[in-house]
Amino acid sequence: MGRPLGVVTLLALAVGLGAAFGWAPRDAVQGNVQRIMYLHVPAILTAYAAIGVAFVASLAYLRGRDPRWDRLAHASVEVGVLFTAITLVSGSLWGRPTWGTWWTWDARITTTALLFIIYLGYLLLRSVVEDPERAATYAAVVAIVGALDIPIIHFSVEWWRTLHQPATLLRPQAPTMAAPMVATLLLNLAATLCLYAFLVRRRMRLAVLEAEARARRWR
Repeated sequence: MGRPLGVVTLLALAVGLGAAFGWAPRDAVQGNVQRIMYLHVPAILTAYAAIGVAFVASLAYLRGRDPRWDRLAHASVEVGVLFTAITLVSGSLWGRPTWGTWWTWDARITTTALLFIIYLGYLLLRSVVEDPERAATYAAVVAIVGALDIPIIHFSVEWWRTLHQPATLLRPQAPTMAAPMVATLLLNLAATLCLYAFLVRRRMRLAVLEAEARARRWR
C-alpha cells in the first residue's frame, strides 16, 4: 500500500500545485499573494486532522495500553508539528504583504503558535523520559490536553477582534470564493491529507523497526 499511496500523493500534489498557479483565478484584491492560501489552509486543516488522530489514539492507548495506538499518536503528532510549522511560515509570508508585518500577536496566530509549542513539548517529553511506557503515558496526556487548543484556534476569529480573516472552508455559510478557487483549495487539501497518511504510515513502520532493535539489545 505504501508505494501506491506515495504515487497518488505525488500526483495529487503536482495537480494541486498546477491548479493553484495555472487554473485558479488571480484574487481581485490581494493579487497573486493570495495563492499562498492553497498551501496555508490545507496545512492547518491537515494539522487539525493530525492532532485529532493523536487525540483519539492517545485515548485508546490509555484505555488498553496497546503500543500500536501509541505509535499512531506519536507518528501523527510528528507530522502534525510539521504541518503546523508550514502553517506558521506560510502565514507569515502571506501576512507581510497583506498586513505589512511578518508577525503580530493576533489571537489566531498566537493560539496556533501555542499549538506548535505544545506538541514540540510532546516530542521533547518522549525523548527525555527513558522508560517507553511512562513516556507513552505522559505523552498521551499531553496529546489529549493539547488538542483542546484546536477549537480555540478555530473560533478565535469569532470570539476576539483579530486581523485574521474568518474560516475559509469550515464556516456555517457557503464559501464566498469563486468555484475554481474552492475546487483548487479542496484539491490541495486532499493532496496534503494523502501526504499526511503517507508520512504517518512510514513513521509507524520506522517505530516498529526501532522497537524491534531495542528488544534485540535487551536480550
